[in-house]
Amino acid sequence: MDLRSELLKSIWYGFTALDLEKSGKVSKSQLKVLSHNLCTVLCIPHDPVALEEHFRDDDDGPVSSQGYMPYLNKYILDKVVEGSFIKENVDELCWTLTAKKNYQTDKTSSTVLPEKDAFRLWCLFNFLSEDKYPLVMVPDEVEYLLKKVCMAMSIEFNYVELEDFFSQDSVQQSGITVWVFLEMMNSGKITRGIDKSITSMAIEEVYREIVGDVLKEGYLWKKGQLRRNWKERWFTLRPSNLSYYTGEDRKECQGSIILDGNCCVEVLPDRDGKRCMFCLKTLSKTYEMSASDTKQRQEWTTAIQTAIRLHVEGKNSLHKDLKLKRREQREQREKRRQAKEEELQRLRALQEERERKLAELELLKEAQKQAQALLEQDEQRRRQQHEQLQRALEVQLREAEEARVSMQAEMALKEEEAERQRKRIQELEEMQRRLEEALQQEIKARLDEEAFRLAQAGLLAEEEEKMKALMALQEEQEEYILKTQKEKQELKQEMETKSRELEEAQRQLEDVRANRHRVDQDVVAAQRKLRQASTNVKHWNVQMNRLMRPIGPGEKRPSLGSSFFQVPTQRDPGLRLRRRSGSEDQDEESKENVDNRAGCDLEKRHSHASNGDMDIP
Repeated sequence: MDLRSELLKSIWYGFTALDLEKSGKVSKSQLKVLSHNLCTVLCIPHDPVALEEHFRDDDDGPVSSQGYMPYLNKYILDKVVEGSFIKENVDELCWTLTAKKNYQTDKTSSTVLPEKDAFRLWCLFNFLSEDKYPLVMVPDEVEYLLKKVCMAMSIEFNYVELEDFFSQDSVQQSGITVWVFLEMMNSGKITRGIDKSITSMAIEEVYREIVGDVLKEGYLWKKGQLRRNWKERWFTLRPSNLSYYTGEDRKECQGSIILDGNCCVEVLPDRDGKRCMFCLKTLSKTYEMSASDTKQRQEWTTAIQTAIRLHVEGKNSLHKDLKLKRREQREQREKRRQAKEEELQRLRALQEERERKLAELELLKEAQKQAQALLEQDEQRRRQQHEQLQRALEVQLREAEEARVSMQAEMALKEEEAERQRKRIQELEEMQRRLEEALQQEIKARLDEEAFRLAQAGLLAEEEEKMKALMALQEEQEEYILKTQKEKQELKQEMETKSRELEEAQRQLEDVRANRHRVDQDVVAAQRKLRQASTNVKHWNVQMNRLMRPIGPGEKRPSLGSSFFQVPTQRDPGLRLRRRSGSEDQDEESKENVDNRAGCDLEKRHSHASNGDMDIP
């Protein structure tokens, strides 16, 4: 976030404060006064002639923000020189304008923050808010800011109060405005039971750390360059320099050490009656300092090394870099959430496809029942015709005894034909057995997913060809049986045998249905496990996101009461392991669902094969 973006955020509040009617437009006279004040606090020359020319037209009506932006960019922001003005003065000007209109509080309440603390919280809000207008701060940044304030007050952060606040209907889940944030702070939910002075000190500390880019502050003993005596100074570390003052009020600056890539920090042994010593080396001088204890020396050396690293990397602010990293993490979480939603939609589509196929299967079963009923009617009609034909044959036999010899020869030929048909039936049964073995091999092939996909197409094609051949053979068999039934009564026994086989096939069909019902139950259980796993993953993601907080250099150590709530960093190997295990659990459950669906498809094909067996009369 560059200087122009930071200034535009504050100026946006000043512009909206002048929009009393909330129409998105401000009168030109008010904009002239605002422009003059901005030029004053930004320490740039004010050009009233350019202002008059820019707004000189026949229309005396108000101007929108889009109409004011060209003048603001050309005559004010383009002339701003970083370091030539105090940004806090710009913030105070815009805060004065917007607070009169939007910040209305009950002065008699004991929980209302002082005006100075409200201004600093407003500046912190602008720093951590999103680069979109109207300005809002997402819940993650709100939690981050409140954690910093609570750590500065050495109290434990109350997550429940924050969750209750964001669960309210009036609070937008995408972010809150600065006035809602200040109202929450004035309600006393976060600072309940804390003295106002402690709260003010904590807000000032967080303000100086985040907005003022102060990496660390504190007292150190410094050895003089000329007299070589030791004096206690108040040091303030920023990414670009290390300044030291006579006292912590920072009114009298005794010097400033410019930090660059040529600087380095070294730990020194104890000498001259001083302990916990270290030195800061530059190209021209070496500054010797002494901390109160080893812990303070370690914190100061780490903070100075961080400042040098930021300067080498070309970064002006540590917290700006941390804000960008947190924003990237939120974008990555949003992408993962969208991917999960797409996966759930795909699973729902597969479930709908499965239900559609089950409905088609039910229709096919109903059609099969109807065909079986028609087949029974045709069989009854054929039997009646056979009986009539038999009676006619008996009459003809009595009338034509002389043709018996030729008829016997013909019957012998028919018997041979019937024997050939029986052999064909045995061949068909053998082929059916082979098909069942192929189906068993296909079920076993599920262990290797890629091999199953490659073999599945071939098996299905082979199964289809064999089913076609089986149906053709069945049709031929029916034709031969019809011819035989018309000529010989002994085939009635064979028909009874086939009826028993039909009953056996029906029993197998019921077994297949029972197997399919068990498979459906397994699929439902797997889906329930998948939903439970997704819920657990979301729950742990939320818990881990709440616990994640990058430890910035220069932060104070938390008190003993809050030491159990340290949040692991993104580089924590345990955290990566837990995330990887969560993703592997989801992959295993997805594979289990795929295997269950493949099993359902195989059961369907087995059911079709069994239905083909039942069509044999």
